[in-house]
Amino acid sequence: MKLNLTSIFMVALMGLSLVACQNNTAQVAEDGSTETSEKMVNKSPKAVKAALETKGPGYSVGDIATDFNLKGIDGEMYSLKGLEEAKGYIVTFTCNHCPYAVMYEDRLIDLHNKYAPMGYPVVAINPNDPAVQAEDSFEKMQVRAEEKSFPFVYLFDEGQKIYPQYGATRTPHVFLLDEGLKVRYIGAIDDNPRDASAVQKEYLAEAINAVMKGGEPEPDFTKAIGCSIKTKKS
Repeated sequence: MKLNLTSIFMVALMGLSLVACQNNTAQVAEDGSTETSEKMVNKSPKAVKAALETKGPGYSVGDIATDFNLKGIDGEMYSLKGLEEAKGYIVTFTCNHCPYAVMYEDRLIDLHNKYAPMGYPVVAINPNDPAVQAEDSFEKMQVRAEEKSFPFVYLFDEGQKIYPQYGATRTPHVFLLDEGLKVRYIGAIDDNPRDASAVQKEYLAEAINAVMKGGEPEPDFTKAIGCSIKTKKS
């Protein structure tokens, strides 16, 4: 009987260990929330879309986005249609403090410098509530933009009215719009947040190139990897 009890105990212990290992495959974000592993962005686009895209508030590919009027770091008000000679818009929800947003700053600068002359400027929007994350205040936005010499407009979603319309959930989170404000691509900038030199799939750049050629992005949806948008809990 002692041998049987010991065997049962060992089997139970092994089972608990397996469960613990499975639970540890989730990644903990900088703000303490559990996020899907970055590797998910490398899975089949159709698998990602089926497994992770749930239709809630916000836009889907093919929807027509509503224009907005937001204050930029220079104190001026900006709308999409007010950006002269634009043939499309790289609307990117980002911020100052998030490590993922910081990792992508130089890549956003490069994307703007490459595609803005072709009519596709980056339009960066900070969706975070500074009462929740002080590093994302309007004043800190001005400081960060000067430090990095942002060549694109950096707008403040005061009152957090715009990001829910788009359905943004992370920083960074990209929505590529064409000239008619039709959503053509949603998701990540590329497949490697941590190492720009190791990127294998430039999702956003490939989507822009496809749209400029009159085609459809493939994929047109990827999982946005980043920090959760900071908002007061209701």
